[in-house]
Amino acid sequence: MERLAGTVMLLSGKRRALVAFLAGLIGVLALPPFGFLAALFVSFTLLVWLLDGATAAPEAGFLRRLAPAFRIGWLFGFGYFVGGLWWLGNALLVEADAFAWAVPLAVLGLPAFLAFYYGFAAALARLFWSDGMGRIAALAFAFGVGEWLRGTLFTGFPWNAVGYGMMPVPLLMQSAGIVGIAGMNVLAVFVFAAPALLGTRRGRAAGLGLAVILFAAHLGYGAYALHVLPLPENQATVIRLVQPVIDQAMKLDDSARADIFEKHLALSAAKHAEGDKRPDIIVWPETSIPFILTDNPDALVRIAEVLEDDQVLIAGAVRTESAGSGKAPRYYNSIYAIDGKGQIIGAADKVHLVPFGEYMPFADVFESLGVSPVAMPGGFSPAREHPLLNALGKGLYPLICYEAIFPSEIGPASDAAAALLNVTNDAWFGDTPGPYQHFQQARLRAVERGMPLIRAANNGISAVVDARGEVISGLSYDVTSFVDATLPGKIAQGLWTKWRDWVFPALLGLFFLVASISRIGFRNRLN
Repeated sequence: MERLAGTVMLLSGKRRALVAFLAGLIGVLALPPFGFLAALFVSFTLLVWLLDGATAAPEAGFLRRLAPAFRIGWLFGFGYFVGGLWWLGNALLVEADAFAWAVPLAVLGLPAFLAFYYGFAAALARLFWSDGMGRIAALAFAFGVGEWLRGTLFTGFPWNAVGYGMMPVPLLMQSAGIVGIAGMNVLAVFVFAAPALLGTRRGRAAGLGLAVILFAAHLGYGAYALHVLPLPENQATVIRLVQPVIDQAMKLDDSARADIFEKHLALSAAKHAEGDKRPDIIVWPETSIPFILTDNPDALVRIAEVLEDDQVLIAGAVRTESAGSGKAPRYYNSIYAIDGKGQIIGAADKVHLVPFGEYMPFADVFESLGVSPVAMPGGFSPAREHPLLNALGKGLYPLICYEAIFPSEIGPASDAAAALLNVTNDAWFGDTPGPYQHFQQARLRAVERGMPLIRAANNGISAVVDARGEVISGLSYDVTSFVDATLPGKIAQGLWTKWRDWVFPALLGLFFLVASISRIGFRNRLN
């Protein structure tokens, strides 16, 4: 291993760049639908050895000394994000005539931008670099900061954060309930990078020992949470998820709207399995109502004809609102709650919109260039908060589409909710890794909050997930059907939940301290 570490460290030029890119690309195998956790051990071990050799001339200025590390981190990130996000190009091919030109921006441009966060992380780590375990701590600290910035700046895009690679199955998800995804990013990088110590001697025993302890605690707590802690009792409510699998091109066809609406109604009215209880709440996916509902009172009549008096329909739709005389109406990506009499009894609008998909940043500049939003004319408007949807006395906390990848979107109002509610339309991305990655991240929100998740997708993956991330019942990608499931219960929150917000900064502080002490000792030895 020492010979291999030395070989990687001394690489130069194109070979060095290629290994950095491939190291990031290999890490994608740890993400859904693959879930090959060991891949990130290879990725981060190579990254550490590459950073060991990322040196500049002694007389170089501050920024020039960090440039080699930044290049390695950027190439690593570019490989990781190209391999993990290439499927975004599918969404632009739905209306290829208008948006095919933007495919390179989605497939290469966005990964190139996101890679700057990993370049920053590598450069930050290099500031505290040493020759032992301290450099592994420095990398964990720096990637924790980098991932936090990626999820925060410019509205944030924390898709495929490194910590998800440590949590491919429920057994390995339970630690998220204590440290959250932000804390998992820090701990995962330390564990994934620790094998690099096999290629060096200093700090080998301490670093590898700590990594083994951390992984064993992660695994052990998962087993304890799944098999020892008591399961919360199921709630009495039966949920029906409708997955209609409407082709995205058909959803954009005005002449198909009536057929789409009737398909949802037919799946909602289908008889439940003999002996099973009739569903109390029926959930349709994001934008499943293919017209402005308040402009079509006949649609509410049809819904009332299908529902029993004591049933409630939760459905995604576009909602419109007047902006005043002489102004264009505002549009919202929304969820409606409709009772058995066809009355709208609640609504929630999307708060965290997708840039360039649901609204256009710097709209005036882009419109002057002839570029328009993908979604509604003028784009959607954001809501200010997430109100609970009340359905038969059950509070549901709404998350529309990719809001489920943001832990920060789940506010204090969720404490009074019976479940998280995520409606989405992943048909934009086809049968690619995208829908599977999206589902995994939504599952982790259930584990973090200790509450069940109700998830309805137009196409893959619809499921009822319990508070420990276990799928109670669901539908795979491309399956046109419905599924009924009893709503699982919530986990009683302990004292540790009050400390959870402090875990991430505490971990950053701890690894920063270890890295700083190691750096000081390293410089003293050099002198």
